[in-house]
Amino acid sequence: MRRLLTLSLVVSLGACVAGPPPEIATPVPELPQDFAYKGDAATNTSVADLLPAQDPAYQTLSSAALAEGPTLAEAIARVEAARAGARGAGAQRLPNVSAEGSVTGTRINPNQFGDGAAAGGFIDTEQVSYGANLVTSWDPDLFGRLKAQERAALARIDSASASASAVRIALLAEIAGSVTDWRVLEARGEAIQGDVEAATQLAGLAKKREDAGIAPGFDRVRAEAAASASRSRLAALNSERVRIVGRLITLTGQSAAEVNAALAEKGSSLRQTAAPASLPSDLLTNRPDVLAAASELAATDAELAAAASARFPRITLSGVIGLLAFNPSNLFDEDSIVGTLAANVAAPLLDFGRIEAEIDGAAANKKIAFAAYRGAVFQALGDAEAAYGLITASDAEAALAVQEQSELERAAKLADTRYRAGLSNFLEVLEARRAADASGERAAAALGRAQRARILLWQALGGDSSEG
Repeated sequence: MRRLLTLSLVVSLGACVAGPPPEIATPVPELPQDFAYKGDAATNTSVADLLPAQDPAYQTLSSAALAEGPTLAEAIARVEAARAGARGAGAQRLPNVSAEGSVTGTRINPNQFGDGAAAGGFIDTEQVSYGANLVTSWDPDLFGRLKAQERAALARIDSASASASAVRIALLAEIAGSVTDWRVLEARGEAIQGDVEAATQLAGLAKKREDAGIAPGFDRVRAEAAASASRSRLAALNSERVRIVGRLITLTGQSAAEVNAALAEKGSSLRQTAAPASLPSDLLTNRPDVLAAASELAATDAELAAAASARFPRITLSGVIGLLAFNPSNLFDEDSIVGTLAANVAAPLLDFGRIEAEIDGAAANKKIAFAAYRGAVFQALGDAEAAYGLITASDAEAALAVQEQSELERAAKLADTRYRAGLSNFLEVLEARRAADASGERAAAALGRAQRARILLWQALGGDSSEG
């Protein structure tokens, strides 16, 4: 009865070391019913259609990045580390069994047993013992501390996996954007080359009229200057090309030759896929960064529970069974069998606020995780709204740019026809040509921005995770 009262007192005092963990509300953020900037027309387009998935350059480079890209490899390694931590946390809940063997030599002073012990020869001053033990210990985790730590470790696996998925989506989006930029450069180059050819033809016509004595040499010079300006714009595209190649080398882990070979494959033309329908609530299950933040919140909740369980006693059961002999030949005799069973109870009595400080720190970490979760949710909402709005705006810009190109090219052809027929002067032709110059380049750039907006929407909606 005395022992039972002592144990009850220890448990009671341990429970009083710190108060219960604080309740921290973590409600799911309220999101609007629909995206404000989503287009009116409902379509059956899938999220995957927003990427240039049919472009051979994208197929080659994205496969290389997923297989050998350094950024994704780092994220996958973090998942493996989280899994190892979860296995370790789970193993803590199971008994720990170990085996040991020993040979121990001991020399003692017999005088410690009396003055006559040494003279009488009753004490052997030197002994050698041989032992082999099987040792086991187990924490039954009555108050759930180890279980809470395992829950936190498992949640960290989910967080690391979602973070790896976010890295993968960002990687694919960046490659898709780079390939799109390359196709835009190709379209811009073709448009500028057309400007060069038109200006060169105009300079040739001015040269003929100059040689015939019906036009001043100034007309030819101005036409040649226009052609040189277009060639300068064409040469400037090379600096943009090398930047794209450099970015793709970093993303894919491929050499410049391999990247250039992939980009050299004939790609699909820039297209404007309709934006797919989606709801803001889908972001909570599709966006990997939101899922990672939610898993981190669950981990901090479990860590708070583990910190709170430190208020209660820890009970450890242990046992040892083994062999002990003072002669190797007697090691396996029945008398050599030894054993020990023990139960240990350790409870905090006076820790001067240490456990309470740990609980407060865990509670603060949970508040931080919840704020980060809310931030991730509204970041996702803002990204999706902006992407929908960008698609609408860039589509309108692209349509006007294409229309402008068509009208200016038509005006330039009409001015050229009138000049050849003697109905207008060279200045009118030159001004019409100058207005038409770069209109094709502007149209290609506008179409590229429209395609880029679709890639942003793909990433904002959670990429291909929303397809699963």
